[in-house]
Amino acid sequence: MKNNQRARGPVTRRRGWHILEAPQEQNVEKQHRRKRSNEPRRRAWHILEAPTGEFPVVESGAEYGPALPDDATVNFVLDLALRIGEVQMASGAGASDVTATIIALTSALGLPHCEVDVIFTSITVTCHRGTGMAPVSALRVVRSRSLDYTRLSQTEMLVQQITRGNLGAEQAYTELHRITTAPHPYPRWVATLAWGGMAFFITLLIGGSVSIAVGALVISSLVDRLGRQLNKYALPFFFQQAVGGLVATGLATLIVETGLVPTRFSTLVAAAAITVLLSGLSTVSAVQDAITGYNVTAAGRTMETALMSAGLITGVALALNIAKALGFTQVEPEIPTQTALALPVMIVAGAGTAACFALGSYSTLRSLLVAAAAGAIGAGVYGALVLADFDQITSSAVAATLVGFCGGVLSRRLKVTPLVVAVSGITPLLPGLSTYRGLYELATQGGGNVSTLMQAVTIGLALAAGVVLGEYLAQPVRTGLGRLERKLAGPRMAGPLRPSEGRLE
Repeated sequence: MKNNQRARGPVTRRRGWHILEAPQEQNVEKQHRRKRSNEPRRRAWHILEAPTGEFPVVESGAEYGPALPDDATVNFVLDLALRIGEVQMASGAGASDVTATIIALTSALGLPHCEVDVIFTSITVTCHRGTGMAPVSALRVVRSRSLDYTRLSQTEMLVQQITRGNLGAEQAYTELHRITTAPHPYPRWVATLAWGGMAFFITLLIGGSVSIAVGALVISSLVDRLGRQLNKYALPFFFQQAVGGLVATGLATLIVETGLVPTRFSTLVAAAAITVLLSGLSTVSAVQDAITGYNVTAAGRTMETALMSAGLITGVALALNIAKALGFTQVEPEIPTQTALALPVMIVAGAGTAACFALGSYSTLRSLLVAAAAGAIGAGVYGALVLADFDQITSSAVAATLVGFCGGVLSRRLKVTPLVVAVSGITPLLPGLSTYRGLYELATQGGGNVSTLMQAVTIGLALAAGVVLGEYLAQPVRTGLGRLERKLAGPRMAGPLRPSEGRLE
């Protein structure tokens, strides 16, 4: 970083150092100027050995460091950067992405050297102002988290406009306020139908018929509306997940007892509902933070994911135990066999699942189409590998890696946030059926065998790690990468790629 020298005293031309070297007279310097080529070259540590024995003269009023604007302007820029980082964190962006975004924003708006510290619940930014002025620090707490990919995409576009120098700080602040206060682009009932549609396509994906898929759509829509009502009473998400798992599994089991549907109805519908409830967890961001070295944030996200999963497990296990106590029909879940004829159905169902997830997360139409393509690629590759006798973990990891790679290469060219493509693309591959099968074994069989449930956890981690790996592999393929991304060691799922330096207006 280039620092503006504000010292009025003489400055030596030897690399611009104000160093410990005795001053020399001008006549003596002229006499020895021609003899310097014959003298041995002085090293850096020789500077500390003053040959005359005199102490150096350093001007007391000299100041070092960058020349920055006044305190009010610095605070304004830091607040703007923190608010943008808060939007990204609340939408599930990784800590490395938030750090890169804030550094790019402060550099583009005239703050040349800032340090950023991101943890799971807060963001801290410190602006260093040289030796003559105290640093300025600002902190913002991330209190709420919600999936609104339209808000995230608009914030990404705003960041690009700022880093390219098209918007000043005041204009950017006004635009950010408009983005954060705008309502969701779709009504709530559209999101409810999207979550139900997601359960519909997942049922087809795991081998169910259209009639069973319709039942899954209705039950998942009811679970979403119930969760919406519980959220109005500020019920913790752990209990909301437990209620969702209990209602979905209980209703599916109860409908089977009427004899109007086949016995496998309960298994497929419960697995689809579990997948819908698992889809909103920040597994990808947790793995990304762990790989890029943000261990505190990774631990926080992992704890949140584990707690939400534990709530879901509690609800499903409670429903299975109640059904067993009442003597209801118990149907053991089975992994469907994959055939070549079912591969086209998997591709279409994978595209529909990813598109419904993007719609339920309030994505734009462009993002929805790209997410559908990513879901089709992921489901198609997974199905082809399973047909080639690969195990589920390997197939999931390879498919997720390809989704992350394609999203990293094409998403920014299509003006879509890579995070939206990555999370939506792996949604059809979530281990909902394996999770339900593991919970069924724990609830109905003795011995406490958790191998199936641990396999489901392993599949989830393989999906998240594969997406991050794919994004990392896509970095050298993309052209025109900015200086910021080349310096970062981890993959980039959000934030600017071409930061530019600028001064405040």
